[in-house]
Amino acid sequence: MKNRLLTGWNFSRILYLGMGTFIIVQSILSKQWSGVALGAFMATMGLFALGCASGACFGSINTTKPIQKTNEISPIDFEEVK
Repeated sequence: MKNRLLTGWNFSRILYLGMGTFIIVQSILSKQWSGVALGAFMATMGLFALGCASGACFGSINTTKPIQKTNEISPIDFEEVK
């Protein structure tokens, strides 16, 4: 959790956190309580890097190695079915 909070900050995360905070404050000032939930959702997305906002999707750390591509074509064996 600490790693998710402290690393990976980019413009979209800062924007989501800022807009979420702004929506929360404006919703409280105008007494529009449903806006607080929307602002909290956006601020949470920015703070914890959740969701796929602007292509900044967070996935688990991939521990598998990528497949090495080769230029060789392997022969295909066909079996006749009767």
